[in-house]
Amino acid sequence: MSLRINQTVPDFHAETSEGPIDFHDFIGDHWTILFSHPKDFTPVCTTEFGAVAQLSDEWEKRGVKVIGISVDGVEDHRKWKSDIGTFAGTPATFPIIADEGLEISKAYDMLPADAYLPDGRTPNDTATVRSVYIIGPDKQLKLSMTYPMNVGRNFAEILRAVDALQAAAKHGIAMPANWEKGRDVVIPATVSNEDAKAKFGEFTTHFPYLRTTKDPSA
Repeated sequence: MSLRINQTVPDFHAETSEGPIDFHDFIGDHWTILFSHPKDFTPVCTTEFGAVAQLSDEWEKRGVKVIGISVDGVEDHRKWKSDIGTFAGTPATFPIIADEGLEISKAYDMLPADAYLPDGRTPNDTATVRSVYIIGPDKQLKLSMTYPMNVGRNFAEILRAVDALQAAAKHGIAMPANWEKGRDVVIPATVSNEDAKAKFGEFTTHFPYLRTTKDPSA
């Protein structure tokens, strides 16, 4: 079953590098990013975990929890964190879920139902376990991205997406292409001109269906 936007994400109990969790309890009333990796001690993934660690202040500023997942075990996760911290120049304090049985990877539609871990496996055996899920405080999926093995994820884009999602949820707006915080936003077509004027003040009508206004979240 595919995991779709605005669907409640599967709950699960799991062991992590920081102790056991129940995922919905972990989310609580926070925005949460779940990002997955096919194996510990792999090069691109180490740089990505390092990037996440370096952004700890940015996650905190936005009230975002981050949690990783890999199909290796807790002890490997803890050892790998040492390498990540060395590479990033800062400790990786977020938890990493152990998904050795692939239950979570399958529940989140990263792997087919018949996937398994062969003896002597390589990262290619779990290659599709390289996804990002941004989850709202309502436990619903707001955005997902899946990357190939050879392309590192752009966490600046993930931060931008979080800013957009949070602003949209708070202010009832939409974002144009290449939007960044502080730039003009789009007024949804479902909002009348009268209501737009009352809510946003001045706005620009490019076409009857495309109106922009100043970013109320700036």
